[in-house]
Amino acid sequence: MDSHLRGALLALVPRPGVSLLLLLTISLIPARGQEPAKNSSADTIYKQGIQSAQRGDLSAARAAFEKVVKLAPASPEGHSSLGWVLMSTGHADDAILQFRVALKLKPDFLQAHIHLANALLAKGDRDQAAIEARAAIKLAPNEAEPHRTLGKILSHGPDRGEALDELRLAVKLAPQRSDLHDDLGSLLVQDSRLDDAAAQFAEAVRLQPDASLAHLHLGVVRWQQHSLELAEQSLRRAVELVPASAPAHDYLSRVLAGQGDREGAIQELQSAIKLQPDFPDPWTRLGAALQRQGDGEGAVAAYRRVVELQPDNADAHNNLGLALIEAGDAPGSIVEFQAALRIKPEDPDYRGNLGIGYLQKSDFNAAIKELQSALKAAPGDATLHYNLGLALKLSDQLPQAIAELQEASKLDPKQADVQYTLGVTLWQKGDFAPAVEALRSATKIRPDYAEAFYTLGTVLKQQGDLVNAAAALREALRLQPDFAGAHTTLSAALRQQGDITGASAESKLGAELAKNVTALQAATFSTNSGRRLLNAGDLEGALAQFRAAIQQQATYAAAHFYLGQTLSRKGQSKEANYEFQKAAELDPRFKAPNN
Repeated sequence: MDSHLRGALLALVPRPGVSLLLLLTISLIPARGQEPAKNSSADTIYKQGIQSAQRGDLSAARAAFEKVVKLAPASPEGHSSLGWVLMSTGHADDAILQFRVALKLKPDFLQAHIHLANALLAKGDRDQAAIEARAAIKLAPNEAEPHRTLGKILSHGPDRGEALDELRLAVKLAPQRSDLHDDLGSLLVQDSRLDDAAAQFAEAVRLQPDASLAHLHLGVVRWQQHSLELAEQSLRRAVELVPASAPAHDYLSRVLAGQGDREGAIQELQSAIKLQPDFPDPWTRLGAALQRQGDGEGAVAAYRRVVELQPDNADAHNNLGLALIEAGDAPGSIVEFQAALRIKPEDPDYRGNLGIGYLQKSDFNAAIKELQSALKAAPGDATLHYNLGLALKLSDQLPQAIAELQEASKLDPKQADVQYTLGVTLWQKGDFAPAVEALRSATKIRPDYAEAFYTLGTVLKQQGDLVNAAAALREALRLQPDFAGAHTTLSAALRQQGDITGASAESKLGAELAKNVTALQAATFSTNSGRRLLNAGDLEGALAQFRAAIQQQATYAAAHFYLGQTLSRKGQSKEANYEFQKAAELDPRFKAPNN
């Protein structure tokens, strides 16, 4: 996801070709051997302009330097300084005119050549910029700044090797300048030479411990090198030095996420967003982080902001659609997937997700249509075959569903959910032996798959294989002690074997185990299990789990909501609406789906 960062380090952290302080130093001090224009009034105003520029008041500086060039039109320093202010405020064309006037007045004006080179580069005229930089080098071959300027210009083209040579020479000529080491490091990052880049950034920090940009760059490189502890140190220092640096907060969030500190990562992302609220990338990553934290409402809000910022970004609509599905808003997700497809109508992933939206809405015919259309573009996509199989299963087209699930299994034989759903569908069709085979495959692929052991035990019980059924059910209970359906089925299997004592002991053990967790934890376990069963099309198993969750915690809104979804799929609209209403009363985030 972040492989582009090597080449984007400078772009992510915009930096002028020359620092403000350095520019003031080299721009506003007259060239050696030349005095400013002999005009006391102009000289006073010129000094006022310098002072304004040094405190960052570029508007006042511009006004001062404009007066200087009127009072002393033959002053190259006045024109060069006015040009610098114009360039710094985004007026490159006007700046170029001023620098050219300065050079006409004094052709060997070193700083004017350097400034003109930077202005031409800003306009995209790399060739003319290089000519000006080379003219500056000819005037001062042993000064660092002309070589630095040429190196920066060449770095924007194919001459990466020559650019590195120029920046290395600049560092050699002025080894105590922290900013030159930082520039060289940035170019080395673009050349994917991270170790060398880190050495340059570290030297920049050593020379200037308060160089926030160098700390930021060093932190980014350490992050790319997966040295997260060192990256965190550098980025925290960058944030400490410049709390208003959005990129520093942004990259610190990535480091903290890599260290498993999700809360800290979210806090840093929020800080970055507060500083740069119109930058979509942090919003996108905030949405993903909140999803991982289970904050569906926050994730939806974050992704909505990305869509507002980038209405023509298909991925943004797709991400919002997926978050809406997780939040239970299938109709809302359909709107977003349709928006993504209007932008990229041939994308099979977006169309497959639209199919999932219809599937969640229980509009199985529409889901089948979209998933079949997606498969025409991506016939080898196991997930599309799986979802189509699920849609066909839920619309009672069992032979077709089995064919799609078998194709998904063939394409991706290591997916436990595929094997599980295939097993449930075969069982539903009455093909017990292949159902058992598929369910056993699911448990082998994922030995902690409690629902698969439960369903396997249920099928074996129906086959009359009570011993193996009990073993599978006991394994389901070992993995998930609060699995109400597994307790019930195991009790029945033991009673069928005549083991009344064992059945009673199992019931007692289940009750004792339930005491070891809180009611909310038990309800959460049961609800999560029910959702997996619902997604696999096992409506009866899902109903049992959601009802068990409500018994464990009557005020658990999620259990009521998903019970409503299950009842809706069974066609029990009145009962479903009651559960949706109950869920909304308990937690307004759960809204009844629109029909």
